[in-house]
Amino acid sequence: MIRLARTGKKKQAHFRLIVSEKTKDTHGDYLEALGHMNPRTNPRQVAFKADRVKYWLDRGAQASPVVHNILVEQGIVKAEKLRVWKPKPKKVAEAPVATPATAPTAK
Repeated sequence: MIRLARTGKKKQAHFRLIVSEKTKDTHGDYLEALGHMNPRTNPRQVAFKADRVKYWLDRGAQASPVVHNILVEQGIVKAEKLRVWKPKPKKVAEAPVATPATAPTAK
């Protein structure tokens, strides 16, 4: 799987594009580093090895949805962007139901 591994200091995230097995931790051992990304610059700095990314994709590696969208932006992959973030459905507040008094009134 091709995915991002977070590096950098606290609140100053940088990301490394890596190839690793899907079940392995991104901070652990990986097969190959394919580039890096700094989202804190404007515009964000992206440097990927396009030939190595294509090599791994041809060998059957799958890109995570976020990485797929970045590769589409960079022109490395020709495809549609994927929807990564799905908003949570809003909870509708129910109005309290007025119930008639069940006790009869005494006369």
